[in-house]
Amino acid sequence: MGADTNPCNYLEAVEAVARDAGRRILEIYQNEFVVASKEDGSPVTAADHAAQEIILKALRELAPEVPVLAEESADVAHAERAHWRRFWLVDPLDGTKEFVSRNGEFTVNIALIERDAPVLGVVHVPVKDVTYAACRGGGAYKRSGASRVAIQAQAYDGRRPPRVVASRSHAKRADTEFLARLGAHELVTMGSSLKFCLVAEGAADVYPRLGTTMEWDTGAAQCIVETAGGKVVGPDNRPLRYNKPSLKNPWLVASAGDYDWTRFIPAREDSGAA
Repeated sequence: MGADTNPCNYLEAVEAVARDAGRRILEIYQNEFVVASKEDGSPVTAADHAAQEIILKALRELAPEVPVLAEESADVAHAERAHWRRFWLVDPLDGTKEFVSRNGEFTVNIALIERDAPVLGVVHVPVKDVTYAACRGGGAYKRSGASRVAIQAQAYDGRRPPRVVASRSHAKRADTEFLARLGAHELVTMGSSLKFCLVAEGAADVYPRLGTTMEWDTGAAQCIVETAGGKVVGPDNRPLRYNKPSLKNPWLVASAGDYDWTRFIPAREDSGAA
C-alpha cells in the first residue's frame, strides 16, 4: 500500500494482527513466566517480546514501506524519525504490571501515525477477546466475537457526579489532588489503555493522567477516543502530538465534550512536565 493509502484500508488487517499477538500473549499468560526489569525499572516478560515479534513481522508484510516504532525497540534516533511522514506505533503489551499481577487488564496497542497525529488505532484485550478500533473518517467501534457495535463518547454536562477512570498501577499524588478538587465523583481504577476506551465508549466521562506516559501508550487509544467524538489533550489544551524528539508525553486528559477538566489539575502540573 502506498503512502497515500486511506488508513481505513489497513484496519481489518491490523485488528487481525493484534488478535494474533493477543493469542500468543495468552499462551504465555496461562503458564509460568519470568519477569525481568528494563533499565527504567519497569517489568518486561517473554510475552512482550513474543507479541512484538508477531506484530513487526505482520506489519512489514502488510506495508513494507511504512516504518515501525515499537516499545521494545524504540531506540530510533529522532534525526531518522523526523523524516517519517507515516509510521506504525506499537505497544505489544500495554499494562505489563497488570499482566504480571494476572488481573487481565492489559492490551495490545497498534496505531498508525500520519503527520504527527494518530489516524488509525487498534486496542485489543486478549483476556476478553474484545477489540476497540477506529480510523480517521471511518468511525470507532468495539468488536466482541462476531458482534461489532459503533461507540460514542458521552459529553459531560456537569449535572451529576462525573465518572472518572484512573490508573490502577501508576497513581500519583497529583491524581489524588485532582480527585479532591473535583469533589463528588464515581471512580473506577483500571490498567493499560482500557481507561481511554471507557471514555471512547461512553462508560466514563474523564481520564486524567498526570504522570509519565510514552507515545506508544497513547497513540492507538487517542485515535479511538477522537474518532468516537472525544479528545485527548495536553497542557496546551491541544491534542497530543507524536514523533517528538522525546517520546515522553506531557500530562494528559481524555474526555468528551467541552467541559473544562483542566481547572482541577494541581498548579504544579501546569508546566506540562511529564
